[in-house]
Amino acid sequence: MNKLTRIISVMLLTITTIAAQAQTAVAEPEDFMHSNGKIYVVVAVVVTILLGLFFYVYSLDRKISKMEK
Repeated sequence: MNKLTRIISVMLLTITTIAAQAQTAVAEPEDFMHSNGKIYVVVAVVVTILLGLFFYVYSLDRKISKMEK
């Protein structure tokens, strides 16, 4: 459980850092991805891939820990 809390805290700190450094104003309002609303699709796909990778690494770590015991 200690590893899980460490992983979650690192993820939250990373997200907080990224959000703090985000720009408030959009440089080009006519940006292609924003105008079509596809930026949200890109963000959703990236988040889904990252969550899948984190889950895979976590499950792999658990399997390796069981094998070590």
